[in-house]
Amino acid sequence: MARADDLVTIFDLPAHPLLVHAVVVLLPLAAAGAAALAVVPRWRQRYAWPLLGVTLLAVGSVPLAQWAGEQLYAKMAALGNPLIQRHADLGNDLLPFALGFGVVVVALLVSGRLADRERAAAVEDSAVPKTWRRIAVVVAVLVVAAGAAATIQTVRIGHSGSTAVYDFVQTL
Repeated sequence: MARADDLVTIFDLPAHPLLVHAVVVLLPLAAAGAAALAVVPRWRQRYAWPLLGVTLLAVGSVPLAQWAGEQLYAKMAALGNPLIQRHADLGNDLLPFALGFGVVVVALLVSGRLADRERAAAVEDSAVPKTWRRIAVVVAVLVVAAGAAATIQTVRIGHSGSTAVYDFVQTL
């Protein structure tokens, strides 16, 4: 049985760099998909479930990468590289961005579905209010903003991690 302070590995490599790739790929992919569904509402019915799946995988991969990163940091902190600390600090800030993005994606899919129903009802009755259609527009703007913020934060964290590793390798 592994001790609590043992580094989790995948194929004898630290798990963190491998798990990070799930975040780096899935979070921007979900952001791009959500932005597309926000801008082109007719795609919502066809792509809502795949977008929700990718978003859930992306958001769920963040705490896994953070957990593995904390283990790796515990092993590398003694090396005295200040860039590792900067990367760890930035990495700890990603979860709120990812969770916020996940929440607005769900809000987009729900409000979009209700807006579609409202739009269909308005065809038969012109007195149907545009409440959900207006809410869907506001949520669409929030989705684009939250997706951009999560993607930018992901890039910042990845760049700081790459810089920390490159700096360490240069000192060898």
